[in-house]
Amino acid sequence: MNEIQAAKSSRSVHRRSTVLIATVVSLFVTPVGAQDKARSLFDGKSLDGWETLKDDAYLWKVVDGMITAGSLTQKVPHNSFLATKRSYHNFDLRLKIRISGTEGFINSGVQIRSVRLPGSHEMFGYQVDAGKGWWGKLYDESRRRKVIGQAANLAAVNKAVKEHGWNEFHIRAEGPRIRSWINDVPALDYKETDTNIALDGHIGIQVHGGGKTLVQVKDVTIQELPPTPNAPTWKKVGLPKAAKPKVRSKSRPKRSGASLPSEPAILLTLTGQLALFRFISTD
Repeated sequence: MNEIQAAKSSRSVHRRSTVLIATVVSLFVTPVGAQDKARSLFDGKSLDGWETLKDDAYLWKVVDGMITAGSLTQKVPHNSFLATKRSYHNFDLRLKIRISGTEGFINSGVQIRSVRLPGSHEMFGYQVDAGKGWWGKLYDESRRRKVIGQAANLAAVNKAVKEHGWNEFHIRAEGPRIRSWINDVPALDYKETDTNIALDGHIGIQVHGGGKTLVQVKDVTIQELPPTPNAPTWKKVGLPKAAKPKVRSKSRPKRSGASLPSEPAILLTLTGQLALFRFISTD
């Protein structure tokens, strides 16, 4: 083999080695910023992957390929939630929701980065609200118990809402920032400033109590995004404490009408009128 042939052979081996190494590396190393593909969170047939409280199980079912909660004929007794069994950090969530009602407060919402409140039917965390007067608002369920963010242009959001039809929610949570779109119209753009607020948790669907409400959800997909380094999590900040039970008053209920005297007494009827003779001991 002359020098020219030897050089060509060496370069060929080098190229093959480089290709092999690159192939092996690509199999084991995930590129920085890579994202998972969107996948379904609801199979259209069952509630596999989801959970609710045992006492609330009758409120949640799958009907005609849709997650269905509540009733149009009976009031929902209290807030109830169907939540994912898995916890999520950063993600891009999409779903379609339809809210119907005949009486009372007609409302729903999507919990994100939330956990269940021990000893209660409530969840604890962010709720991307849904319902007349509440579209485009971010409510902090059971935690700060108030609206903490809302769309810059609520008029545009409300105009985009199909009051009696299907509305598409697009929710993106990435680091401390939470954004949402309703039927492709920008809604929330909220940034959490409290470093003690967990940026992970479960996703949930709410049917609000107090109304004859029917909530239907379908086409639920999620795309997980790369986690935020050193982000606060429920494990770091601690789970919420159990809800305090309601304490009933120890005082007896008042009876209607005047109370009888505590001392021994005799009631007599004299000339059609009631007379009270009280005997008080002098001992």
